[in-house]
Amino acid sequence: MADKSLLKQAQVIVTALFFVLSGCATTSDYQDPRDPIEGFNRAMYSFNDVLDKALVKPLAQGYKTITSASVNRGISNFFGNLTDVGSVINNLLQFKLKHAASDVGRVLVNTTIGWLGFIDVASNMNLQKYDEDFGQTLGTWGVGAGPYIVLPLLGPSSGRGVFDVVVGWYTNPVSYVKSNYWRNSLAALRAIDTRADLLGTSHVMEEAALDPYEFRRDAYLQKRKNDVYDGAPPPDPEFE
Repeated sequence: MADKSLLKQAQVIVTALFFVLSGCATTSDYQDPRDPIEGFNRAMYSFNDVLDKALVKPLAQGYKTITSASVNRGISNFFGNLTDVGSVINNLLQFKLKHAASDVGRVLVNTTIGWLGFIDVASNMNLQKYDEDFGQTLGTWGVGAGPYIVLPLLGPSSGRGVFDVVVGWYTNPVSYVKSNYWRNSLAALRAIDTRADLLGTSHVMEEAALDPYEFRRDAYLQKRKNDVYDGAPPPDPEFE
């Protein structure tokens, strides 16, 4: 049974790599200037999708089955509290001092009264969560988004977003856990918890979108632009 399981996993990985290396995904005649490497991105999207369906999604479904709604919410709150640490730093880099103060208050309140963040006490105290990251900081500084990129395992990103991946690692408290076992376990738990929270959304997208790749790309780029301009982006005549 073990040999059959390993063989099946190997077949899935080989099939996924074929999609990436072939780069033969179908693209439309129209070339979106925001997505100059669409062929590669579609291949990488296919690889991530195969990996998700074969491994990540089943793990997320199992995780959601064995955890109650309150436990699931508590774990999401815990990782959300850790994210607020990076948000403090990026708000300071953007000179959003009021937002930074709110995030500092959230971390202090949720880490203490909220039992390391498992209970989101700060939201009940009207301390708003801002979720600023380094990609948004670069955008605020005037750095362009750059080309759309689909990263292996991580999914949608951009030229600017790649820097956020690197800086985000160093502003994440989990990165400083000395034990490799616990650091990797926490990172894996966060990934599975995040995927579990998106199960319903991904199902709707798969059913509704004619081209899931294009849908996710456009949604990601629009959201990131909206984030950089704090919900009030300037009009873009080319894509209105």
